[in-house]
Amino acid sequence: MKATKVFSVEQTRQADRFTIEHEPVDSLALMERAAVACAGWIKNRPYKPFAFYVFCGTGNNGGDGLAIARLLLNDGYSVCTYVIQSSGKCSKDFLTNEEALKKRPQYEITYIESEEHIPLVPENSVIIDALFGTGLSKPIEGLTARVIESINACKAVILSVDLASGLFADQHSNPESAIVRPDFTLCFQFPKPSFFFPDNELFVGEFIVLDIGLHPQFLESEPARYYYLTEETVKCTLKHRRKFSHKGNFGHSLILAGSEGKIGAAILAARACLRTGTGLLTMQVPGCGFLPVQTAVPESMVMADQNTQFISEIIPTDNYRAIGIGPGIGTGEGTVLVFESLLKNSVRPMVLDADALNILSSRPDLLGSIPKHSILTPHLKEFERLAGIAENDFHRNLLQVEFSQLHQVYVVLKGAHTCISTPDGHCYFNSTGNPGMAKGGSGDVLTGIITGLLAQSYHPLEAANVGVFIHGLAADFATSVKGQQSLIASDIIDHLPDAFMRLCRP
Repeated sequence: MKATKVFSVEQTRQADRFTIEHEPVDSLALMERAAVACAGWIKNRPYKPFAFYVFCGTGNNGGDGLAIARLLLNDGYSVCTYVIQSSGKCSKDFLTNEEALKKRPQYEITYIESEEHIPLVPENSVIIDALFGTGLSKPIEGLTARVIESINACKAVILSVDLASGLFADQHSNPESAIVRPDFTLCFQFPKPSFFFPDNELFVGEFIVLDIGLHPQFLESEPARYYYLTEETVKCTLKHRRKFSHKGNFGHSLILAGSEGKIGAAILAARACLRTGTGLLTMQVPGCGFLPVQTAVPESMVMADQNTQFISEIIPTDNYRAIGIGPGIGTGEGTVLVFESLLKNSVRPMVLDADALNILSSRPDLLGSIPKHSILTPHLKEFERLAGIAENDFHRNLLQVEFSQLHQVYVVLKGAHTCISTPDGHCYFNSTGNPGMAKGGSGDVLTGIITGLLAQSYHPLEAANVGVFIHGLAADFATSVKGQQSLIASDIIDHLPDAFMRLCRP
């Protein structure tokens, strides 16, 4: 599955060097491209600030800031430029851009040499943070830290160039250290790994990826550990229906869901599975769920358990192309026995969610019985019960990858940028969805979606990635109508057609 690669700091440097050597283009011209991309985005914003306050270090990130300041000045904007000379070392390209800015008539750069030189930025302004980029190797201290504290205290809009100063791109950052808190991060060519983790929410804001023309040969050939799911990625993965297709072409799904008081979870999963395109769907539910599911989802077949409260019967599964289990099933002894039998006798990958994951946490001896390439969809707490408590987000990501590799499964760790880890050690981060999805039932919908995609013969990686993306996209459509506060899981299902139509457009 082809998705946007997310490179480490070292790989980004290699991409720059490769572009310089093979285009050919020098580093200064590459810096100018980045500045032009940033200035272009800034000028297209609807607000008209009182002034731009550009804060620069003396490395290449500072060079970007100086070039942006020059371009904004050329277009008639009011720009105040400040340089912090904390180390005394300046990059070659910084010096070139500094000289170019100094040559402007009647324009002066202000050099911050003590706290008294830190400016008070008016409220109706924009701060451009170009102090440090990806080259930072230790937490920021001293005068620069005081400048960052001042920036964060301002009520101006804050833009960070490529990466918020003080934030590490591909390792854990201490949230107590001095880190700029931007409203927007204008990053070059691809997002940084740290953008996708909750620990860094305050230090990223909304990130915008700007193409600066890094050499496509390097981008294509260089392997990556992290990937970012975009609309183009998913469009290319969707299967298109042929004229003479019939329901048998799109698979028979089986979903085991529900218990007394939680039949709603079964209904949500069933509706989502059908809306995703499965040819046939059978629901196995406890006896109390027969009438509600048959009434709410007439398109589904229903197998009602003799037990009225929970699922307790083991049924043959050979005729089903995809099996989902977990939403609302509970963790009673009878249900555990059904789950254990299902794991040990199924030859196909399954979708495991909710109480199926809770059973695995209490019965780790069953982990070895999970069919290879199955898809597990935990939220944070469910994952902690499975894999242990992490020290930070990067550590949690390591635990997730190790879990996928050890058990040869796909783990869909749900969150703002849901992360799908693979048995070969890769991670895919999602780009759709919104906080309105933080409601009970959203996970049941995702289980139905992914099960429906597996039934249509999507590879498990494709089913997980496409399912997560469409789940979030449908929620984005729903939010545009309902708002985040009022969004409920059923709204996501109702807007699945909008998501599919959007992705099927040529």
